[in-house]
Amino acid sequence: MAKQAKSVFFCGECGYESSKWLGKCPACGSWNTMVETKAVAPQPGGILLAGQRQAMPLRDVAPEDARRISTGIGELDRVLGTSLEGSGVVRGSTVLLGGDPGIGKSTLLMQAAANLTQQGTVLYVTGEESAAQLKLRAQRLGVGGDMLLLAETDLERIQQEVERTQPACLIIDSIQTMYCPGCPSAAGSVSQVREATSLLTRLAKCTGCAVFIVGHVTKEGAIAGPRLLEHMVDTVLYFEGERHDALRLLRAVKNRFGSTDEIGVFEMRANGMVEIPDPFGLFLTGAQAPGCAVTCAMEGTRPMLAEVQALISPSAFSNPRRMAAGMDGNRLVLLLAVLEKKAGLKLYDKDVYTNVVGGLRLEERSADLAIALCIASALSDLPLPPHTALLGEISLTGEVRPCSRLEKRLQECARLGFSQVILPKSDNLPHLPGIKYSFVSHIREAMFLLHG
Repeated sequence: MAKQAKSVFFCGECGYESSKWLGKCPACGSWNTMVETKAVAPQPGGILLAGQRQAMPLRDVAPEDARRISTGIGELDRVLGTSLEGSGVVRGSTVLLGGDPGIGKSTLLMQAAANLTQQGTVLYVTGEESAAQLKLRAQRLGVGGDMLLLAETDLERIQQEVERTQPACLIIDSIQTMYCPGCPSAAGSVSQVREATSLLTRLAKCTGCAVFIVGHVTKEGAIAGPRLLEHMVDTVLYFEGERHDALRLLRAVKNRFGSTDEIGVFEMRANGMVEIPDPFGLFLTGAQAPGCAVTCAMEGTRPMLAEVQALISPSAFSNPRRMAAGMDGNRLVLLLAVLEKKAGLKLYDKDVYTNVVGGLRLEERSADLAIALCIASALSDLPLPPHTALLGEISLTGEVRPCSRLEKRLQECARLGFSQVILPKSDNLPHLPGIKYSFVSHIREAMFLLHG
């Protein structure tokens, strides 16, 4: 009688493995994410990376085999990373592109594949469409090129085709549809996704082929989503934005060969993804109404002006609502506590709603002063002075602290026509014609500026 395969349990969020089912993952603390699958026996032997047979000194390693390849899309190259040799994807690296269904992942990679054909052979593998359907999508996007199309889900067959064609770039759309014959579980399961990603990563290192992997993720965090694979790949990119909004933000959350602070800005149109190399002004409405404030955030090396909005209304509940869109909700609660304690604002019986225009997400604390003053402006129904930007971090004591890379932020404010900047006093401020500096050291002083 054949021995039954042993079952193991994987966490869909972090990949933690357990011999029994657990309600809460001990590694990441997520609830109800353990999924049962059949254990796969380890394959004997390993795989030789780039022909290396023994350890060698760092000075003897040749970096030529890891040069960058430009995708022909400037915003995508910016996010992938830049070095002295140029910008783009590194040869032999594995890039995971995640995002909600319908956000534009396949569209962007189809356009990048058409450009990459100028650098070498491109193999586009799809498990969701036929080759004829890919042709129709390419015609709709207006892209051509001599890319190779393969409608296949068997990874052994895909590996054979890679060895035959020797592509410079391989695109897998999507990883949830790929199937390893040696793994007994169904396609899309945790073990299948892990095994498929591992095989593709080894294939990239051995052949020097740049591999792009599409990973779908749901709002609930599907078990086969990119979170499970982040530790296995070299670069993880996420598409952000609303499906019904044309604006898309491409952000790197992991990058072994570049910065994780850079973002790429795109607009979804009928002919595909259109990059926006100069997005300044997309996140501004120009409104001078109460509850509106402008700040300058740094996204990598790029300063971006962002507009913060606030709405205050009497609460009908015993626990007032605090809702934040485009910013950290816990940071909003902290700033509200500072405003009540140090600035004397009465917000305990008010519902507070904040929003960042354009779908931009403010992660850094230099936007604290703008958030605080737009809340105070909405509460007092007094608009801020026109053409004014605010920069500064607010501490728990109410002090306004300076932010980093101040010169770049101020230069961007001057370029876009702002005549006044409210900020904490700092040394070596640049002299910019047409800009007036208003210094504040405490949140109470900022309240005085609001009232004239």
